[in-house]
Amino acid sequence: MLSLFPIANEPQQLLPFDGLAIYYGSVFSSIEIQDFKKQLLEEIAWENDQIRMFGKEIITKRKVAWYGDQPFLYRYSNSTKTALPFNGTLNLIRQSIESISGESYNSCLLNLYHNGEESMGWHSDNEKELKKNGAIASVSFGAARKFCFKHRKTQEKKKYCSKTEACW
Repeated sequence: MLSLFPIANEPQQLLPFDGLAIYYGSVFSSIEIQDFKKQLLEEIAWENDQIRMFGKEIITKRKVAWYGDQPFLYRYSNSTKTALPFNGTLNLIRQSIESISGESYNSCLLNLYHNGEESMGWHSDNEKELKKNGAIASVSFGAARKFCFKHRKTQEKKKYCSKTEACW
């Protein structure tokens, strides 16, 4: 597969203006990826998401789970979730990402996509309950996924694809 992501030996800024999106490349070994993937599939309390879109209740195909340092409430699309406590696997992943990024993370929304037909629509991660101007880390332990950005005012779109697993 042709990668739209630059090859990352060093962290790289992906956005042309008005924002910061740093690509770190693959950050876990292939053995760690497989181990983490297996542990997450077994240990996480996965649930189908129930959201309200365009005035209708929808049960998403993807499954989600919400974890955090505290029982944070997370609201989106008229859905409210209470964070479950971080487990050992999530803490290991978080510590690695914090070490690489230099940021700290107090919560984690996990998405389980079963195939390439499932995705997340356009959204802003600007919930009041979360850290103001906090960093967001996105890590994949499965198939490569498209990661798209759209400027709020100009609507200019940038799409990035990764051919490696466990990046960002």
